Amino acid sequence: MPTREPGPSPRPLRRGRRPAEPGRASGGPGRGGAVRLIGAGSAVVLAFGLGLAPGTAHADDAVLPTLVTPGGIREHLENLSTIAEYNGGNRATSTPGYDVAADYVVDQLKRAGYKPRRVDYDYELWVENSDPVLAQTAPEPREFAYPDEFATMNYSGAGDVTAPGVAVNTGSAESGCAPADFADFPQGAIALIMRGTCTFQQKAQNAADAGAAGAVVINNVEGPINGTVGETSTIPVVGATAAAGEALLAAGEGLELHLAVDSQVRQESSYNIVADSRQGRADNVVMVGAHLDSVPEGAGMNDNGSGVATVLETAQQFAKLDDPANRVRFAFWGTEEEGLIGSTRYVEGLTERQRERIALYLNFDMLGSPNYGRFVYDGRGELDDSLPPPSGSGAIQKTFEDYFSERGLVTEPTPFNGRSDYSAFMEAGIPSGGLFSGGDGTKTEQQVEYYGGTAGVDFDPNYHTAQDDLDNVNMEAVDQLSDGVAYAVETYAHSTLPVNGVARTYQDQEFDPARKGDLWLR
Repeated sequence: MPTREPGPSPRPLRRGRRPAEPGRASGGPGRGGAVRLIGAGSAVVLAFGLGLAPGTAHADDAVLPTLVTPGGIREHLENLSTIAEYNGGNRATSTPGYDVAADYVVDQLKRAGYKPRRVDYDYELWVENSDPVLAQTAPEPREFAYPDEFATMNYSGAGDVTAPGVAVNTGSAESGCAPADFADFPQGAIALIMRGTCTFQQKAQNAADAGAAGAVVINNVEGPINGTVGETSTIPVVGATAAAGEALLAAGEGLELHLAVDSQVRQESSYNIVADSRQGRADNVVMVGAHLDSVPEGAGMNDNGSGVATVLETAQQFAKLDDPANRVRFAFWGTEEEGLIGSTRYVEGLTERQRERIALYLNFDMLGSPNYGRFVYDGRGELDDSLPPPSGSGAIQKTFEDYFSERGLVTEPTPFNGRSDYSAFMEAGIPSGGLFSGGDGTKTEQQVEYYGGTAGVDFDPNYHTAQDDLDNVNMEAVDQLSDGVAYAVETYAHSTLPVNGVARTYQDQEFDPARKGDLWLR
């Protein structure tokens, strides 16, 4: 990905008091009574708390983290890796690799006693058939390099045009955001627009409405823009680096450009895999999700084989626990890498009553980064890059923080900024949370003290590359974070009181993300 995400903020930290005693499994938070752990030969009855609310029991009282093991997760990862190897090298959406991986998840869930269902959806898949072209033809010829100096916006229209380049209010962050910016814009020219406050879609639409034959959006930070215009535009649209844009603007009124984009949109269909626990209240559902697809470049063992393997192992082991208070729904999302499509279609397809029944959503996307950190989604909305989270999200953040704190492990918050499948749930007002081991952010010296690893290197240097393979999954990270996954699932299966109380309170602020997955919207 051309753009880089800053490393998560090192504040506030949660420092532990003591490590948990290894192997202890004396119960967990719940609503009283007992839970049976169904063994291969006999049933073992384990005390499951004394009516304590989540967060009041100790981390080492939970049962599920002792059942969800790195060995079990590793086995799923190995199988997903084999599936990718024999099916084109990836598990990308609408490919045989995705289909076989989905068959594997379904088979494993059925073996654990679930009745998984396939939830189909249609979508438009934007594809680029050849490299784009951006060149200055006058006053002096200059070719701009793809993808280092510019990149096509996803859902850019196709076109091949040579025309004057005309700046559009480029001295303002509002550049191209209003039709008035295009007053007297020459028909058939190529618009030069600064990145700023409004969406790329709005800028592209205003340019097209004014008669522009194409648009170049100039970045306001380092690197080209890995962006999307959201819906298919009628004109070609690319994003250029700040340096390339500066050179174009310096050419003045004699600027002429050659802009070419060879793209198309195909109607496609895909599906999510969803499975509910056999027991628990159907009107207070705990949802747990991970995206099943990879990028086409590789097998995606960290992104997101690590999340899939962890959620799948958690589902299998959770089936051994008897009598949860709340139903748990495990989801494996499709088409995340194309813009969070599977999870978004799922939420959009829910009735109001079905949405009301979802108590919370837990998202696990990348849990085994090679140069990992322990990051908890910012449910309190304290980070600058976070969107206002739905009420109850802060309680989920605290559950994770307290768990790791009791184990003597530092955690840091990471922004809720629309980069993963929680986005649609937050927009629907559903409390959300989750864990993340880091992606394209750079580890600091301070973070090396917290987690080990190497400063000045990305948390996952193999992100969205063919090197995101089984050998580069950090099983120490998976081991630690999967314990947190299991703890949260067990906790909320027995009480969601701190999250949604009697009735959930919906957010009263507009949910307006700057990103959809890895793609910038503005």
